[in-house]
Amino acid sequence: MSGAKRTRLSPDTFQLPVARMREGYYSDAYFNFTREVLVADEQHPEVLVQVFQRKRSVLGGMDEALAILRLCTGRFTSGEWEDGWSALKVSALYDGDEIAPWETVLTIEGDYSLFSHLETLYLGVLARRTLISRNVRDVVTAARGKLILYFPARFDHWQVQTGDGWAAHIAGAIGVSTDAQASWWGGRGMGTVPHGLIAAYGGDTARAAERFADQFADQVNVIVLVDFENDSVRTALEVADALGERLWGVRLDTAGTMVDRALWQEMGRFSPTGVVPELVWKVRAALDDAGHESVRIVVSGGFDAERISAFEEAGVPVDAYGVGSSLLRGVSDFTADVVRVDGKPCAKVGRGEAPNARLENVD
Repeated sequence: MSGAKRTRLSPDTFQLPVARMREGYYSDAYFNFTREVLVADEQHPEVLVQVFQRKRSVLGGMDEALAILRLCTGRFTSGEWEDGWSALKVSALYDGDEIAPWETVLTIEGDYSLFSHLETLYLGVLARRTLISRNVRDVVTAARGKLILYFPARFDHWQVQTGDGWAAHIAGAIGVSTDAQASWWGGRGMGTVPHGLIAAYGGDTARAAERFADQFADQVNVIVLVDFENDSVRTALEVADALGERLWGVRLDTAGTMVDRALWQEMGRFSPTGVVPELVWKVRAALDDAGHESVRIVVSGGFDAERISAFEEAGVPVDAYGVGSSLLRGVSDFTADVVRVDGKPCAKVGRGEAPNARLENVD
């Protein structure tokens, strides 16, 4: 980082339901019971909690986890909330850091009764966002510098969009599809001329694209889906001719159960279904021959890191990859352990203290 101080998102960014979190509404009941037992028994053990996960990964959700700790650490005294953040010593890595298996990413030191109820929350945030960051980083690496467009919004609950979009952004995604996903860095959602709009214009892709470009070409890069009639070469040419310089790119999205018309005469020596290299080459050649060399090709539909790597190894002329549901798959579980109590080692067998010099104090 060339000595520059790294920054974290402000806790206000996350719009947390602080009152409910303080009450334990979102916490596993046994953590709430733990807090109640300690408070009722007037036990205030000074503990060291350390957090880790078990895979090589890319850290996400740390700023959000720290916001939870900052705003929700404390106790209720005579029905009033007594803030406890200043009584803690917290050290952490940063969002976007590459992390090793078993590496400590966060430590919390202080009175356990002040923050025991928050474990469910900060672990869940780290698990979800790190899953997204790791998966996005994998496809970014596989794409070798090509653009990655983050398009899984339709495959998951709307409430996860904001944090997931940030996790994708820090891992290297260039574009996201909703304003919510882009909100934490002040961006905007982007997308393509969709099948629904094309259908609304009677299946005329070029006409729908023209109407779209008339309104939005000065605001967004115009990318048009060209598989509506399962004839991507012809449709791509029609759209390029109609839009001219207003067209940023065409998007190939042939379903995995379909064979594009351009490949009907060539089946037999390769698997022809979906968006295959042979289809991309045909669209690229047709655009170039027609003088549309500047029109980019975006591919989507079932792409993951492995499939992107195969396309790149084969030199397929793709300019950007739209990746969706594959970015939501997998696991990235985190664990928190008490490893020291009142200055003395005290941990579950096999979970001793694991200091990490990479951690930085959180003010």
